[in-house]
Amino acid sequence: MALSDAVRDFLEDPKRFAVLATVNPNGLPQQTVMWYALLDDNTIVMNTKRGRQKDRNLLREPRASLCIEDGLHFVTLTGTIAMIDDCARAQADIRALAVKYDGEESAERQVAKQFSKEERVTLLFSIEKVYTLGL
Repeated sequence: MALSDAVRDFLEDPKRFAVLATVNPNGLPQQTVMWYALLDDNTIVMNTKRGRQKDRNLLREPRASLCIEDGLHFVTLTGTIAMIDDCARAQADIRALAVKYDGEESAERQVAKQFSKEERVTLLFSIEKVYTLGL
């Protein structure tokens, strides 16, 4: 799906976080605040540690929703998530997200102390619908 320039600009702001909603086995939503990046092809990339609830939910049901807000302005996206199990890619993606959100030095510390010791998975969110307010 093509994003408007206003939506793309909003999503590319480096200080915003996304809230990812997945579906628990009992049908209730599970929400997690996530680091994310918008790729050139209008795909959202995220990353998680293998075994977390969102990971287990997405293995069963790939449909998801993201909400990114800034006060009275927000973008809600619905779509599906493809899970990429390539360890090298997942480690590179979490490092890139850490640099975006925390800077180079902090990212290197996080990679050394935590991320490199974890089994990580990349989440690629394919946008199917876009809802906005205030843009």
